[in-house]
Amino acid sequence: MQFNLFSKWPIKSGYPFLIAGPCSAESEEQVLLTAKELMKTPVNLFRAGVWKPRTRPNSYEGSGEQGLKWLREAKLQTGLPITVEVASPAHVELALKYGIDVLWIGARTMVSPFAVQSIADSLSGIDIPVIVKNPINPDLDLWIGGLERIYNNGIKQVAAIHRGFSTYDKSKYRNKPLWEIPLELKRRFPDLPLLCDPSHIGGKRDLLLPIAQKALDLNFDGLMVEVHPSPDNALSDSEQQITPSAYSDLLNQLIIRKRNAEDSFAFSSLEELRNIIDKLDEHLLETLAERMEYAEKIGLFKKENDIAIFQPERWNDVIKRVKLIAAEKNLSEDIILKIFDFIQKESIRKQSGVMYGQSEIIKIKSH
Repeated sequence: MQFNLFSKWPIKSGYPFLIAGPCSAESEEQVLLTAKELMKTPVNLFRAGVWKPRTRPNSYEGSGEQGLKWLREAKLQTGLPITVEVASPAHVELALKYGIDVLWIGARTMVSPFAVQSIADSLSGIDIPVIVKNPINPDLDLWIGGLERIYNNGIKQVAAIHRGFSTYDKSKYRNKPLWEIPLELKRRFPDLPLLCDPSHIGGKRDLLLPIAQKALDLNFDGLMVEVHPSPDNALSDSEQQITPSAYSDLLNQLIIRKRNAEDSFAFSSLEELRNIIDKLDEHLLETLAERMEYAEKIGLFKKENDIAIFQPERWNDVIKRVKLIAAEKNLSEDIILKIFDFIQKESIRKQSGVMYGQSEIIKIKSH
């Protein structure tokens, strides 16, 4: 997939690309007030939900087609381009009828390839930008699949939004950021515009700034922030929305760093450090290859002496030792344990190949 950048979208652009507006379009007065207040701040695209997929019934589920009328009026009065979430071909048809500029597909819809495909099919032959949020579960392939379905139906102006992932373990976040997933998406598709939704990741106002700052520090292309004139009285997601004034303050507090080394001196200095990193990486790989050679020798010894491949006591000793070394070297224990988990799996694969005379992976969960 070769994605177009924001500069080619039929809406004004810049860095960071900013989307702001209420979680839900609750009334014409609320929509117009928010849009007019946001006109005083940096904003590229005005957002508001009119169909709200809720976890349970009998909660506020949006204003529907009436909300689209309010958004159209806001666009007429302010000139701001508008984006709404769509979850079905019927939503797409209505959004196009009311002149919506950009569509987005939400996290709940993204879990169903059938739903995403039906939306993609309804967009065939239509030239409109589409933003795709990550699915609620941490599945990168599912996210990429949704992007591909939209792209393959002729929509070339595609962007992605990272809004965090639902997990069973407790966290200070409403949805865990799991930054490694969107960064891997960006690595695979460098031209894909990638934004962050700190409102849904944090779920609370006091978490917006650190999440937004980290996203920009990780070279995300922009932000989507929920803004409401009276957040405490919002009909949905009241705790994560902020006032237009607070939104302006948030932007003023953000540090907008250079996206790359621009002047020759800085670039040269950075390249010197990167060259050192490259040499260290080569050394790491050489050391890892040597370690695997010894793993194969151990596999041969075990085969000749009828010893089982996996030795839990030995593995526990390795884990204890590397945890101590990680602490001494001021390295993240969590990262080091993940690295050695992969090393252990590769060692078992090597030893299995020796034991059975072929490269065979035995899936044993390391403890």
